[in-house]
Amino acid sequence: MKRTIIIAVLALFIIVQAKAQKSEIFAPGGKAIKGYDPVAFFKESKPVKGADSLSYSWKEATWLFSSRQNLEAFKADPDKYAPQYGGYCAYGLSQGHKAPTQTDTWTVVNDKLYFNYNSKVKELWTKDQPALIKTADEKWPEIKGQ
Repeated sequence: MKRTIIIAVLALFIIVQAKAQKSEIFAPGGKAIKGYDPVAFFKESKPVKGADSLSYSWKEATWLFSSRQNLEAFKADPDKYAPQYGGYCAYGLSQGHKAPTQTDTWTVVNDKLYFNYNSKVKELWTKDQPALIKTADEKWPEIKGQ
């Protein structure tokens, strides 16, 4: 009995991990952008935590918002506010792989939201954003489902 439970738990863990790696959206714990409001990066120019009471499900992730107005703006045009590359590291994508991100590494470039792995990686990314964005854009269709 104990062995069966252990095997079942391990199987569930493997399934969850496989799904997490294949997710188009970087959503630790199921929350996109670690629970931050994607619209606030554009409207308030800073990270703002969203509220569980103001949530919206899109692309198999839960998106949280700090206000009803931001929630409605996102619902009307999620592609406008959602981070590029599903919130995975922009620099990592340019190098051909998905990498997790930190919320404080955000940047808006040409009205698009980007995140990076950490501040050091963000420095590398900002040195040649146009070329790295072009490369990441080309690689994203192949990588997003991996």
